[in-house]
Amino acid sequence: MEGFHQKPNIYVGEVTIKVKDLDNALTFYQNIMGFQVLEKTNRKAALTTDGKTTLVTLEQPENVIPKEGRMSGLYHFAILLPTRADLSVFLRHFLGTGYPLGAADHYVSEALYINDPDGNGIEVYRDRPSKEWNWKNGLVDMATEELDGNSILAESDAEWNGLPEGTLMGHIHLHVGDLKKAEEFYIKGLGFEIVSHYPQAVFLSTGRYHHHIAINTWQGVGAAAAPQNSVGLKWYSLVFPDEAAREKAVQNLQQLGSSVQKETEYYVVSDPSGNQIRLVL
Repeated sequence: MEGFHQKPNIYVGEVTIKVKDLDNALTFYQNIMGFQVLEKTNRKAALTTDGKTTLVTLEQPENVIPKEGRMSGLYHFAILLPTRADLSVFLRHFLGTGYPLGAADHYVSEALYINDPDGNGIEVYRDRPSKEWNWKNGLVDMATEELDGNSILAESDAEWNGLPEGTLMGHIHLHVGDLKKAEEFYIKGLGFEIVSHYPQAVFLSTGRYHHHIAINTWQGVGAAAAPQNSVGLKWYSLVFPDEAAREKAVQNLQQLGSSVQKETEYYVVSDPSGNQIRLVL
């Protein structure tokens, strides 16, 4: 790992996902994905890879309803593995489960795409070394090409033992209703920079990562936020390097007209499409 997910950068820390049936979801996240359970109650389970840090929390809301189409919200959250060998071990295990899988080579990374049983999108990926990324006029070269799965499988024959300890929340990709408004929120409010464009999508980062956040209007311009009790994203966290950086973001967000709530250990704000964010240290 190259430090794109540590100070002085702002990056995604954890994600809370709403599911229809917690036990059913847990079977998938433990057996198929390889997470460990850190804490569990009747309606909530915190998942980890190192036994200490929560990466994903699953929550079963009261009167939960299935995910509806054409809504803003989660496109996918992305689990970053430490090495290509780790991706090799994961891919071999995953193919053995028979669970459906997509794949792509993005130049900067090699990625697998999965939907959980409720249709929540997940990416599992490894980064190529940043010295191999191509930048031009401040933008990084990314594409969607066919993944060389056989080359990945040849990388390691190690036994599957769940997701490795050094796994991180690499990025989050969100459906929004208005790209320009979302851009303003993430750039002027939170301090991200545009690092790549795609049809109807923008990729944003700090510290010249290929992206910590992506936003798109692929569910349609003007897509509405999903109901509170719907399957999908509940909130995700952005980790700030220090209190001064976080306070600056809070002020910038308030100047843009965003409502920012202060809780004991974090601030809560929603982007213009209703995606809720916790600003943490």
